[in-house]
Amino acid sequence: MTAPISSATIIDGKAHAAALRQRVAEGVATFTAATGRQPGLAVVLVGEDPASAVYVRSKGKATAAAGMNSIEHRLPVDIDQTGLLELVAELNADDGVDGILVQLPLPSHIDSHAVIAAIDPAKDVDGFHPVNAGRLATGLPALVPCTPLGCIMMLKAVHGHLAGLDAVVVGRSNIVGKPMAQLLLAESCTVTIAHSRTRDLFAAVRRADIVVAAVGIPRMIEGGWIKPGATVIDVGINRTDDGLVGDVDFDSAVQVAGAITPVPGGVGPMTIACLLRNTLVAASRRAGVAEPEL
Repeated sequence: MTAPISSATIIDGKAHAAALRQRVAEGVATFTAATGRQPGLAVVLVGEDPASAVYVRSKGKATAAAGMNSIEHRLPVDIDQTGLLELVAELNADDGVDGILVQLPLPSHIDSHAVIAAIDPAKDVDGFHPVNAGRLATGLPALVPCTPLGCIMMLKAVHGHLAGLDAVVVGRSNIVGKPMAQLLLAESCTVTIAHSRTRDLFAAVRRADIVVAAVGIPRMIEGGWIKPGATVIDVGINRTDDGLVGDVDFDSAVQVAGAITPVPGGVGPMTIACLLRNTLVAASRRAGVAEPEL
């Protein structure tokens, strides 16, 4: 963490991500020495959505920098679902591939749920497969979605132990909201899942020691909603005329919170770092070698 601004400490996601990526790189070197091969991450991009293309490039660079084998498959936007599922099946069967990530969103003519369900759960480094979601919900070892995993890592860095804290997750998506709540429950927090239609959302947020905002509405959560001293994790990335902003009104929240993530530079860098972490964990489990302490 960096020096305080006003009352809140800014949680430096870039610094946390750099430290995690360094630990992953060290784990990759140990894995490669033990197995004679690099962990492999295959990323599939359908079409040329500009934001997705930029994200895929950054993932590829980060994968290579960590000492992993980066594999990219770029498919035309008009590929049919059968063709995409055939590629997923090939990657499932490829022993050199430890992680498979199909970049979302997919074109409207492809059922993303069917594609996610087709990925081998042991290679599902996004943590979206129903098997991994179910294992997370029941407290079994699972590959956990990268964004909430990064959030819980930063929260533990701020607080140490989270047991007994009152947490509210604003957002109920399968990608962030629901797995975030499961991770907080696993840390013995008291958890409320709220969303844009929650009655008296202000009151739900106001009583929380931890606020995780993942609702996708620019600056929805105002500083006056925040309990003084609470920790705020802003997952939102919204493009506005003012540039990128989060789901929290940072300028007012920073005056009240005890610690807060900025947008950009907070949760985003941790998402890619946790993808690398998940790939190394998946590779270690598949190879039957000890999982690194990450």
